[in-house]
Amino acid sequence: MGAFLRDQWWVVAIFIATLVPLVRRFASAGVMEGLRTLDRRWIFLLMLWSVLLPIYFIGVTGRTFPEVPSALARATFDEIDRLAPGDPVLLSFDYDPASEGELQPMATAFVKHCAEKKLKMYFMALWPVGPQMVQNTVDRVIRADYPNLVYGEDYVNLGYKSGYEAVIRVITTNIRELYTTDARGTAIQDIPMMKGITSVQQMKLIINVSAGYPGVKEWVQYGATPYPAVHLIAGTTGVQAPLVYPYVPRQLRGLLGAIKGAAEYEKLVIDTYGGPNPDPKYLEGLRRMGPQLVAHMLIIMLIIVANVLYFTEKRAARRPSTGSGRPERAEGR
Repeated sequence: MGAFLRDQWWVVAIFIATLVPLVRRFASAGVMEGLRTLDRRWIFLLMLWSVLLPIYFIGVTGRTFPEVPSALARATFDEIDRLAPGDPVLLSFDYDPASEGELQPMATAFVKHCAEKKLKMYFMALWPVGPQMVQNTVDRVIRADYPNLVYGEDYVNLGYKSGYEAVIRVITTNIRELYTTDARGTAIQDIPMMKGITSVQQMKLIINVSAGYPGVKEWVQYGATPYPAVHLIAGTTGVQAPLVYPYVPRQLRGLLGAIKGAAEYEKLVIDTYGGPNPDPKYLEGLRRMGPQLVAHMLIIMLIIVANVLYFTEKRAARRPSTGSGRPERAEGR
């Protein structure tokens, strides 16, 4: 932190300069009166700085804010980490670019973890744009950092099939009924890693990255519930996570919720497989939690200050006025 303040002194100077008028206001009017009559534009400015400063700090130093993984994130990590090299896993990417900000860090971390464990990765999608999400992740993780993994032998992109939850119901019994070719048009029987694979029940684990319908809820209902031996973990958006928490831990063995869950899972993956200088693309969740943390702390502080002002004014209003004593009684006739 000291080196950052010394090297980036001009940022600190701009920050202080923007707050000088506010400090002068407090000095002249008093802290309580200054807060009571504070222009809301100052709050907007503080919120802007609470987002900009962490982004700039993380971008310049490469350091991220501390993150303590939750029990759910650790359970998600353990479900993959317990698998042996060569075990087959199904990864269903059921999201689109609109949810990429929340879900892509999870998808990237999932694929890195599977690649480190040398698992056989079978990619698919229930959303039309899902195959492109798969390909983007494969390009930036497998092809970039794991060139020893061979398409068709270590991973395959089966592509998108329409039908929503009906697709899940079919492939849990006969995957070849729907998937006759992969996303490249190669016949299933010509793909080495598809030999002997007839249904999803043969997968050691299903990993679902979901932005809504169809997604994790449908995988629970038609994949994990009818077949208890099928293990399912998922990463979801923040608005979807509360809807699937009731399925944890029986039908859903692990769950990552929004960017917070992604950051916790990234922490576990990087601590185990990241090395001394991990690639920034594997830290996206951790990097994005910095601005959220500072902004949330500012909001909490503002709520506390507002409540203190409210109760202080309320208490002052109840105090009896200081006059000449008790009011005089009206004289009778």
